[in-house]
Amino acid sequence: MSPRILLAVTARVLTQLRRDHRTLAMLLVLPTALIAMLWWVFSGDASGSAFDRVGPALLAIFPFTVMFLVTSVTTLRERSSGTLERLLSMPTGRLDLLGGYALAFALVALVQSGLAVAVSVGLLGLEVDGSLAVLGLVAVVDGVLGCALGLFVSAFATTEFQAVQFMPLVVIPQLLVCGLVVPRDALPSVLGAISDVLPLSYAVDAMGALTAGGPGGGGGSDGSVWADLGVVAGFAVAALALGAVTLRRRTP
Repeated sequence: MSPRILLAVTARVLTQLRRDHRTLAMLLVLPTALIAMLWWVFSGDASGSAFDRVGPALLAIFPFTVMFLVTSVTTLRERSSGTLERLLSMPTGRLDLLGGYALAFALVALVQSGLAVAVSVGLLGLEVDGSLAVLGLVAVVDGVLGCALGLFVSAFATTEFQAVQFMPLVVIPQLLVCGLVVPRDALPSVLGAISDVLPLSYAVDAMGALTAGGPGGGGGSDGSVWADLGVVAGFAVAALALGAVTLRRRTP
């Protein structure tokens, strides 16, 4: 991997995103807007406990989901248009390419998570016992995980519609067992075992440990947050490595 080439790919992706206003709005505004909408749904709860319970999970779920969708479609579009073939014909390795995409979307995730955390905590009243900086870091790593999985699954799609079809396979099962609908310790044993091997569960656990309303509340002083964060980061690195192995130059 060449740092110079990696940064060049990163700059190229960021330039493309800056010119694509709709995609940029989806990446930066949509997660925060969805969190605000759900806060509005629970506005009738005078105690505010309902939003405090689901708010931490939303800070993990929405960046992950949006990053997965945008990255998988964008990468497939690059391959079907022949852009990836031209890039890989130059001195650009697969890790340079995927690393550049991951770094670019990580920077976008940094802005995205900053907006989501600022609105959730500053405007919507989400209580946080732990560090806001660590909360933002978990959101960024979770966004990178969505990006890495999107890069990986894009290798198995031949159309943008097929890329979107991977959402029910990769994203929705994780939403159902990550602790948003039912606390993970209340899941049936088989679903609990499945939840234990899915990365989004650990992102939700880390968010919950940092906030007063989520499972494991108490600020994560026991180090559980860093352990969960390490698991999420490990899944992201593994997905990027698999993406480099399966990346094709163009769509058949």
